[in-house]
Amino acid sequence: MMGYLYTAVGDSLTTGFGTLPGSGFVPVYRRMAETRLRTSIRPVNLGVNGLTTDGLERRLKEDYNYRLAVRDADIITLSIGGNDLIRAAKAAGGRPGDLSPRLQKALRNCKQNFSDIMGTFMQLKAGMPKPYIIRIVGLYNPYPQIDEASDWVRQFNRYAAGYSSRICGFASVYNEFAGNERGLLFIDGIHPNGRGYRVIADKLDSLGYGGLR
Repeated sequence: MMGYLYTAVGDSLTTGFGTLPGSGFVPVYRRMAETRLRTSIRPVNLGVNGLTTDGLERRLKEDYNYRLAVRDADIITLSIGGNDLIRAAKAAGGRPGDLSPRLQKALRNCKQNFSDIMGTFMQLKAGMPKPYIIRIVGLYNPYPQIDEASDWVRQFNRYAAGYSSRICGFASVYNEFAGNERGLLFIDGIHPNGRGYRVIADKLDSLGYGGLR
């Protein structure tokens, strides 16, 4: 076995924004996976700060290198959806009355895009002979003080967790972050810090490695 290819797809959580190089969940999870699978793992990090489900869906359809990196991957992680929420909340400008319709619309779009993203993964993987795993990083709530945001995140997580299968696993981190934001988030209050990223990596690792081992 010549080792595995790990393609990390997603937003600033995938890039590891808010912590030191090597401390984001991607490098930490990769090291855990190497230990568990007893082989070398080559990472391809396709994370883009600020990426929304919309932007990712477009990249997966149009960007050849993106498509190739997903098609050839043995391990895929996906972190997406947080920016959809953040944009909708910012657009509402903190006027709670405006929040619900905007957030509902954003959630509908987000789910639709997410379903397209997962569909594209499956399409790219169709007919590939070797086993692979997909791991979805669940959302925590970056706005714990806003009830509607908590609802939004919980609904998104329920939807994303619905994709769980023999191949696909959902890493739930909501409960770990809820009430522990000060310990697990970077000073911007939005992104995880090193400890927060480690929580995410631990959750991914605890889902096991499916047919890869």
